[in-house]
Amino acid sequence: MSGSTESQGGFLSRRGFFGWATSLAAALGAAPPVFSTKGFSLSASSDGEDYYAKLGVPTIINAAGTYTTLTAACMPPEVLAAVQKAALHPVRLHDLQRKAGEYIARRLQCEGAVVTSGASGAISLATAACLQHANNINILDMPQAIDGMKNQVIVQRAHRYEYDRAMYLCGAWVTEVVTLDDYKRACGPGNAVMTNFFNAAEDEDGIAGSAQIGREEWLRVAHEYKIPCHLDAAADMPPISNLWKYTGMGFDLVAFSGGKGIRGPQNAGLLLGRKILTDLAHANNNPGDGIGRGMKVAKEQIVGMVAAVDWVLSHTEESMQGDYQKRVDLIAGAVKGIPSVRTETVVPKIANHVPHLLIRFDPAVTGVTTGQIVDALRTGTPSIELNPNTGQKPNQGIPADANTLVVGVWMLQPGEDAIVGQRIRAALTKKA
Repeated sequence: MSGSTESQGGFLSRRGFFGWATSLAAALGAAPPVFSTKGFSLSASSDGEDYYAKLGVPTIINAAGTYTTLTAACMPPEVLAAVQKAALHPVRLHDLQRKAGEYIARRLQCEGAVVTSGASGAISLATAACLQHANNINILDMPQAIDGMKNQVIVQRAHRYEYDRAMYLCGAWVTEVVTLDDYKRACGPGNAVMTNFFNAAEDEDGIAGSAQIGREEWLRVAHEYKIPCHLDAAADMPPISNLWKYTGMGFDLVAFSGGKGIRGPQNAGLLLGRKILTDLAHANNNPGDGIGRGMKVAKEQIVGMVAAVDWVLSHTEESMQGDYQKRVDLIAGAVKGIPSVRTETVVPKIANHVPHLLIRFDPAVTGVTTGQIVDALRTGTPSIELNPNTGQKPNQGIPADANTLVVGVWMLQPGEDAIVGQRIRAALTKKA
């Protein structure tokens, strides 16, 4: 949640996820959907070997969310079919990138768009585009020739994160600011090529509690000094309208992860914004020799993102959220009546704005701890991963604690909500 909002904010993000992820005991994977399309079958049982089984990598039930380490989202059948068909024929990659960008830009109501290698790749390409725009340099001048040129990216101290490295790759340096006066002073010398705003921190008590500059003010000052403003909104979809909200607000570049709420290929993303900058991002992207050369976006990923955008826009907010709430209700019903167990539905305020289920219990009554339940679910068959905020302290008004299970339902496949409910009930009643 923008995957991507560190753990202080209540719900761990992609950025606060790494420490938790390294403790996973089970190998992770994702079960492929089974359906047919014209001319070929996508059924693993008939035409394709199950390589997860062949490699000894067990599939899991993802009751956590769109975390990279859990391979994020599964593509819906329509998107998977488009990816499969794209794999059958070669095309000219530049033509495909250009046409896909034009199509996505029209659909998402912005000037330009680039399919990238995830949100991190989008940040690198955004930085490269802004460096090139500010210095009027060749793509091959980055990063070596940047010393002595404009190379500053201004970031609020409260918004610093591991993904700064995506900007450093281009030769950029980060200037930290805290107050509005700091921000204006940093913009004044004229050596800034971009300002970067971490969108999920906008409303977060933990990170943004010390962040004094909101989105609108941050954007206004950047434009006052004629500095392009980039927004990292990696996991800030849903709601669907965010896909055009931020460019509509005036952000010059906006990065989204493709493999989270958009449900495209996991290793894809989107960079949206002003065409003069997205054109430069295209120039720095593969298959050229610029910063993006190693951030390869294959024809399958590009087509998959176009199909994912179409898939998202075929839905309404109500149709998507209603299904998630049904899953929450089913799991809550499965644990109803267990002594000391109470349930509550919450929607995170930061990102991943979908219903999550909190299951509270008293270990003195159930005779089982949060850690034992997590282990029982993880080591069982099928392996189940709960949201990493399970057992965390309360933050952001989300009343979780050491004796609270957090169940993310939006990545569950059909029928998995019933399995999760049964397994949690068994664990809580010491029958796991």
